[in-house]
Amino acid sequence: MRKAKPIMIQGTMSNAGKSLLCAALCRIFRQDGYRVAPFKSQNMALNSFITDEGLEMGRAQVVQAEAAGVKPSVLMNPILLKPTTDVGSQVIVNGEVRGNMRAADYFKYKTQLVPDILRAYDTLAAENDIMVIEGAGSPAEINLKSADIVNMGMAKMAEAPVLLVGDIDRGGVFAQLYGTVALLEPEERAMVKATVINKFRGDVSILAPGLDMLYDLVKVPCAGVVPYVHVDIDDEDSLSERLTAGMRKEIDVAVISLPRISNFTDFSPFSRFSAVSLRYVKNLFELGSPDMIILPGTKSTIADLKWMRQNGLEAAVLKAASRGTPVFGICGGLQMLGTKISDPFNTEGGGEIAGMGLLPVETVFAKEKTRTQTEGVFRDLQGFFAPLNGLRYRGYEIHMGRSGFEGAAVQRENVCGSYIHGLFDEDGIAEALVRGLYDRAGLEFDGNAVFDVRAYRESQYDKLAEAVRGALDMDMIYRILEEGV
Repeated sequence: MRKAKPIMIQGTMSNAGKSLLCAALCRIFRQDGYRVAPFKSQNMALNSFITDEGLEMGRAQVVQAEAAGVKPSVLMNPILLKPTTDVGSQVIVNGEVRGNMRAADYFKYKTQLVPDILRAYDTLAAENDIMVIEGAGSPAEINLKSADIVNMGMAKMAEAPVLLVGDIDRGGVFAQLYGTVALLEPEERAMVKATVINKFRGDVSILAPGLDMLYDLVKVPCAGVVPYVHVDIDDEDSLSERLTAGMRKEIDVAVISLPRISNFTDFSPFSRFSAVSLRYVKNLFELGSPDMIILPGTKSTIADLKWMRQNGLEAAVLKAASRGTPVFGICGGLQMLGTKISDPFNTEGGGEIAGMGLLPVETVFAKEKTRTQTEGVFRDLQGFFAPLNGLRYRGYEIHMGRSGFEGAAVQRENVCGSYIHGLFDEDGIAEALVRGLYDRAGLEFDGNAVFDVRAYRESQYDKLAEAVRGALDMDMIYRILEEGV
């Protein structure tokens, strides 16, 4: 049934740049006239997306699908793990919740999911010319290799040649690449067809002697040295450079960086205004006195609210709200802003806790997850949020809690909350709030009055593809594709 030729990107570590390189290859192959689909058998991330069918998948493959010019499908990410604690995750298979599992239990169970992985992969492979497969972490985790389904285990199932990517920005790239290859089994080493050095800053000629020595050690060529590319494309996980406090600008938006923050890319549109700082803050010192505070989604609402309560951030948010500072909560952030949160079915660890009391809602966690795409027009908002009225919103909901209000948002004075992820991506919504922040600060708006988010996103994929195409030996890449394993 398979038709597509596969190529797989594996990395020496998490955040080596696998996701963006896969997105770049998806765009390059699409530009070259091929039908291409991304694939990652198992993704561990709190950033997720809801498809048209109401199924949940990792955002990394959504980004890669956009780069490939195709609609995101849960087939591209059949297994999604959403960490709920340090030792356990919610297991999502084919877009639907299978249950919560401790890491040790999932390790024993995961090989049972191989048929689901193969069904998803084979379906996509039958419909496309090229499959761009992403690994996870490192293939050299020798304690996990016996039941691997996402790195060399997946490469074997798909019969995919592997490009091994190392991150030079964090140092030790030659040790990364050599050490990874050295820890592979002989048959696995034979599947590695080239190395790639990623995130390079400087003069590539200085690397040349090292590349020759690396070839002597690993016996495969280097397919290219990819520069550190500055593009505005959503990152996969909490290792993202976005999750830093950053510097304050003319208008300052602070997002509370919760321990189990999810879908943190919801707020990226604010960073596209040159005079707006979008800062992710973890303590009182970093918070300061921002112009707006955002409480993001979380995979563990009660635990993260306790964290805010213990470190003083809750009190700081309450104080800021009392001064009139706009506060916006998305999903779990909305729940925290309400009066009470109850988890009677132990969905996220159980228990009950009083909320911040800033919104007139009580949240009760249900047994079943709400998963839906949604769209409409804002109505009946007042005060600071009134400029949103009449604007069209579109996004998706992923939540276990039920908070008992209708419509896109619930509001009390300068505090507002919504369950809709991707809300700020729609044209005009982020801008309306930024304009309001300028007005509150007594400043003249200095931003892009007409901002086509989709066109901008397409331009960023093209920018990424141009940089990667220029850095890689694409003749070598196509030869690896053609020859396979």
